[in-house]
Amino acid sequence: MSKLSEQVELYFLDVINGNKHSKKDIFFRVFLFSVSRLYRSITQFRLWLYSNRIFRNRSIGCLVVSIGNLTCGGTGKTPVVEIFAKTLRKKGRNVAILSRGYRSKDKRTLLDKIRQRFSSKKHEIAPRVVSDGHSLKLDSMQAGDEPYMLASNLKDVAVIVDKDRVKSGLFAIDKFKTDTILLDDGFQYLDLKSHINILLVDSTCPFHNHHVLPRGLLREPIKNVRRADFIFLTKSNGGSHLRHLKTFLRKHNRQAEIIECCHKPQYLEKVYSRGDKEDLSFLKGRKIAAISAIAYPASFEAFLEELGSKIVHRKSYADHHRFTELELIDFLNKAKANGAEYILTTEKDAVRMPKLNRRDIEFYFLRVEIDILSGQENFDQAITRICFL
Repeated sequence: MSKLSEQVELYFLDVINGNKHSKKDIFFRVFLFSVSRLYRSITQFRLWLYSNRIFRNRSIGCLVVSIGNLTCGGTGKTPVVEIFAKTLRKKGRNVAILSRGYRSKDKRTLLDKIRQRFSSKKHEIAPRVVSDGHSLKLDSMQAGDEPYMLASNLKDVAVIVDKDRVKSGLFAIDKFKTDTILLDDGFQYLDLKSHINILLVDSTCPFHNHHVLPRGLLREPIKNVRRADFIFLTKSNGGSHLRHLKTFLRKHNRQAEIIECCHKPQYLEKVYSRGDKEDLSFLKGRKIAAISAIAYPASFEAFLEELGSKIVHRKSYADHHRFTELELIDFLNKAKANGAEYILTTEKDAVRMPKLNRRDIEFYFLRVEIDILSGQENFDQAITRICFL
C-alpha cells in the first residue's frame, strides 16, 4: 500500500468515525451515507439472486466451511481459522484453506497479465500454493499476511490463494485430495456453496457504527446475521454487555449456536530468530516500544500493558501496512531514545517486516491463540457436524 493510499484510508476512517467536523467533512459523511444506501440495496439484491437460484452457487464435491464476518477486518479471524484447521486435522480430515490473498502480490509481470488477457489461446492460471502442508512455497508479499501466517503455523494443511475460490477448491481436491475446505473470509463469497457458515463478531465493537460501506465498515446489513449456523463472539471478556449483545443477535438469528472466545497471549518469539521464545513473564516490569499495523492497535497494546510492561514509545500504521527498513530503523532509534529495552509487534505484522542488520534492540512478536470461554460444547458440536457431514 502506498503512502498516499494509507493517508486516504486514515482520513476516510476519521470521517466515518466522526473525528472530522469541518463543513467539507460533514458534507462528505452525508455523501457517504447516500452511497451506503445504494450499496446496501445492491448487496441485498445480490443475496436475493442467489437465494432464488437466479445466480447459482457451485458445489464441488467437498465439504465447505465458511468462516467470515460482517465487518471489514478486526474480528481476529485468523486464529479462529487456525483452531478449526488444527482440530479438524486431528479428527482425520484432510483440510485445505482457501483465501483470496488480500493485498498479496501476483508474481506475474504486467506483460504476462496483458498477454493472458488478450491471448487467443486462453489458459487458466493455476492458484498460488502458499503451503502444500509440508513447506512454504511463497513469501508474505506473494501470499498475503493471513495466508502466510496460517501456512507458517499449520502442518499437514494446504493453504491456497486465488480470487476464484471455486477454481482453487477444485485444485485442492485434485492436487491434495482435500475432503474439507475452510473458506477464509468467506461469509460474502457466494459462488461456492458452503455447508456450514461460521460468523465472527467482535464483542468489543460488534458492528462499528451500524452503517454499511462506505458510511461504516459493515459489508452487509446486520440482519444478515440470520445466515450464520454458528456465531463466535471474539475478544470476549465476559462482561455484562455480552448479555445484551447476545439478545440483539438472537433477534436476528434464533437458531445459531453462540460461542464466546478470547484471544489469549501464549508467548513471545523473536521476529528475526524464529523459534527463540520467551515466557510472557519476560515482559513484567520491562520498558518496551510497540509498533503495529492492524485494524485495532489498542487491543494489542492493552495486552502488553496487562502483562506488566510499560510502553514508552508506540507507533501504529494503517492495517496491512508493509514496513520499510527505513521505517523500522527510525522506530528503533526513537525507541532507544525513550529508554525501551525491547520492541514488540504482532505476529501478523512480523511477517511484513524486512530483515534488519541491527540488533541493539531485539524485536519480538506476541503469539496469540483462541481460548474458548463458553460454548465449548457448541464448538465440539460444530466440529462433529463437520466431520460427519
